[in-house]
Amino acid sequence: MQTRARIPTGHGMVNRFTTARSTVAVQRRGPAAIVTLAAVVALTATAADAAPKQARPAQPQEAAAPREAGEPIMAIVSIKTQQVTFYDAEGWILRAPVSTGIKDRETPAGVFAVVDKEVDHRSNMYDDAWMPHMQRITWNGIALHGGPLPGYAASHGCVRMPFRFADRLYNKTRIGMRVIIAPDDPAPVDFSHPALLVPKAEAIAAAPARAETLAREATEAAKAADEAKKSAAAAVRETASLAASLRKLTSIKARADAELASADKALAAAKTDQAKAQAEERRQKAASKVEEAGKLLNSATADAKSKPDAAAAKEALKTAEARKAAGAKAALDAKLAVVPVSIYISRATQKLYVRRNTHKRWPDGGEVFDFSIEVPITIRNPEKRIGTHVFTAMARTDAGLRWTAVTIDDADDAKNALDRITIPQDVIDRIGPTALPRSSIIVSDEPLSAETNYRTEFVAVLSNQPQGGFITREPSTEALLAGDNVRYDNGFGFPFQRNWGPRWPAGQDYRWRRW
Repeated sequence: MQTRARIPTGHGMVNRFTTARSTVAVQRRGPAAIVTLAAVVALTATAADAAPKQARPAQPQEAAAPREAGEPIMAIVSIKTQQVTFYDAEGWILRAPVSTGIKDRETPAGVFAVVDKEVDHRSNMYDDAWMPHMQRITWNGIALHGGPLPGYAASHGCVRMPFRFADRLYNKTRIGMRVIIAPDDPAPVDFSHPALLVPKAEAIAAAPARAETLAREATEAAKAADEAKKSAAAAVRETASLAASLRKLTSIKARADAELASADKALAAAKTDQAKAQAEERRQKAASKVEEAGKLLNSATADAKSKPDAAAAKEALKTAEARKAAGAKAALDAKLAVVPVSIYISRATQKLYVRRNTHKRWPDGGEVFDFSIEVPITIRNPEKRIGTHVFTAMARTDAGLRWTAVTIDDADDAKNALDRITIPQDVIDRIGPTALPRSSIIVSDEPLSAETNYRTEFVAVLSNQPQGGFITREPSTEALLAGDNVRYDNGFGFPFQRNWGPRWPAGQDYRWRRW
């Protein structure tokens, strides 16, 4: 492979060109000029040596905390220092240099979480580029992965980590791990505030048994609803069959009655003995038919009355379906009570959103997140910026949970941000008693990104920071929050109303549009 020579640019090229011209001129002027030029060169060299040399910033180095590391709870990527730091419940555990996005392909600053993992990923967007030990944080192509690190921002929006570091890290993280990408270099600090969730030990202790009981009851309710559905369908079929039979027998009885009436008229009109005998025989046959048809009609009518009413069966089905839905909802809430909860509060939308991982794998990758809670919220001085702050429950304590705060946009400080918010009491009552470590509350000026969907926790991007590596990718879905009538399986096998779904043009497979 032939290497092209690097063409010098800037002051270096100008200086060499000037020096060459000066040398030619001096040669023409003779020895005196040469002495003069030598003196100038010597003075220039002395001045250059005396000038202070600008120190190159030290490059981040890989490091590990001098203690046994726990499971990573969050990662903070600093765009400013080109470094990623991973934290467990006790503090930082791993650090490594990174390369984030170049100009116009900048890695977006904001709040993310790992949504999918793949050991040996190949990019669909960038010529089959190798992205080993990929940990995806958006479905439109932003991820942490192993890659070359030249010592500065060099990617198309992803966060490259050292190859070996990405390999060692891969099995330590889980889907849902918080990833914060910050323009500066923040770190979590211990934090307490009355607005933070305070769990109840008795509720946490009772949660697994309650989830098991409600799951069993939900299964029974689902079976009952299935039986009711079968019964209703059978009742409808039987009712239709009986109705058809009654219509047929009623028609036969009517024809027999008409035939008997005709025979009676013929008998009354008969003049001769022979005619009277024939009319009488005809009448007897008609009367026999009327009697038989009447018996069959009466029997069918009685039978129809003894069968289940289709309307009643439909009403029973409606009741059973309502019990099934209520049971599924209660079971889902109980199941989710034993997983960490994430809350997002947006000043832009004046809403609070709750998301919890159902741990239900999606066939195309990732896990389904429940987002059945979305409520309006009151923020004092809503016209004033509040910043972006991430509060994370790091570990249990005797009093409940130990929280930290990370501020990545400090329009207001973390305490003032929570002071300005009133979380609805019914939300606190619903999720607070069983709040667990890894739970989080995010407060931000930003609305949820369009990348927030049924397979993500929360994605929020700082609008006051470059995000070329984000906006150059087509969003994988629209912003998907509670409200639309779309169904998905909630993990217990019960279809539930939710609002997700890729909305690609007809005939296109969204699965291959991610990278």
